[in-house]
Amino acid sequence: MAPGGNPMFQSKAFREQMRPAGDSNTQRTAEPMSARSLQDLYDAPSAGPAQTGRLTYNDVVSKTVLMFGALVITAVIGWQIPALMLPGVLIGLVLGLVNSFKREPSPVLIMLYAAAEGVFLGGISRVIDDLYPGAAVQAVIATFSVFAVTLALYRSGKYRATPKMTKMFFIAMGAYLVFSLVNLGLMLFGVTDSMFGLRSGWLGLAIGALAVLLATYSLVLDFTQIQRGVEQGAPAKFAWTAAFGLTVTMVWLYVEILRIIAILREN
Repeated sequence: MAPGGNPMFQSKAFREQMRPAGDSNTQRTAEPMSARSLQDLYDAPSAGPAQTGRLTYNDVVSKTVLMFGALVITAVIGWQIPALMLPGVLIGLVLGLVNSFKREPSPVLIMLYAAAEGVFLGGISRVIDDLYPGAAVQAVIATFSVFAVTLALYRSGKYRATPKMTKMFFIAMGAYLVFSLVNLGLMLFGVTDSMFGLRSGWLGLAIGALAVLLATYSLVLDFTQIQRGVEQGAPAKFAWTAAFGLTVTMVWLYVEILRIIAILREN
């Protein structure tokens, strides 16, 4: 499995539960079967992943739709009450960290994360859209367009995760996070009064473009982990892990695109 991406896919619990069923060191001695039993077994339909409790793409899609449904519903609340934006982002950050490092996925905590992020996204979208009408709709369209193009390129085999690219991804992510923390500190202490701090003007656009590229590669890592999980027979419950990873990346992608649109409209 490619390194990086959603930490929950790298957990010990996930790796252990992906072992084939016959991997144990001790197996019971099989009892002899009658000819009739063998014939009935031969005639029975083969069990698919859904019947054996294994991860399927449908599982991932259904859980992702549930998360996006919760996100959209709470985004409406955030849009109506922008003051909830700060609590939403703080709760979302805490739940995001908790979900990332849990040994096994928790559907309740994952759905609560989606709800908190929805409140945050609704609030920040309302603030930006009041300043630059239409920015939120443009950001939504651009976000899903990037997702669709990335998925199409991945399925065609033209955009794949490689060890070298993943190493560069983590280096760039580290630099991006350090800069973001410094920028946040400058904004909190009033060193800069710009809406996005140092992330304004042409520098803001350059960093935003880098962030979008990082987010698209994060999507590729998510797609890779989902494909490996399905192919290697991961337990169905890890569909929540996949849905969580996709939602985290999509939220990040949307915020970065919204910021870029605001900077362009400001200029």
